Amino acid sequence: MKSGTYRTESEEQTIALGRELGRDLKGVVLLIGNLGAGKTTLTKGIVEGLGVASADEVSSPTYTLVHQYGGTAGRVFHVDLYRLDEAREVASMGLEDLFAGDDVVLLEWAERFPELMPAKRTEIRIRALEGDAREIGVQAQ
Repeated sequence: MKSGTYRTESEEQTIALGRELGRDLKGVVLLIGNLGAGKTTLTKGIVEGLGVASADEVSSPTYTLVHQYGGTAGRVFHVDLYRLDEAREVASMGLEDLFAGDDVVLLEWAERFPELMPAKRTEIRIRALEGDAREIGVQAQ
């Protein structure tokens, strides 16, 4: 995993960076950023970089809470915890089972429930700048 800070200037560049990062991602990945920061946009590239789906197939799981991409050859779970308010709601989703598997688990808004997140993870922090520019920090823990 390539830790560091990156800057993108457009949605296309953010997807391209996600594609690059996705080639090396494993395990649990926290996507951290304000509303509209570009978490789902980056996810489009990550999913494509992992080779499990095209960017066009990726959408925000805000209302469904979990989207699964891929199949038996490899899966990615894209989880959005924005609409959940209590740790017990999150715990009832079965995330521990996802964390224990070999699949990549991308979590939006997981920083709201740090006590439920595994210590071994990658954190990707996305900050919106002017226009479509983004600052994206990647750190494996």
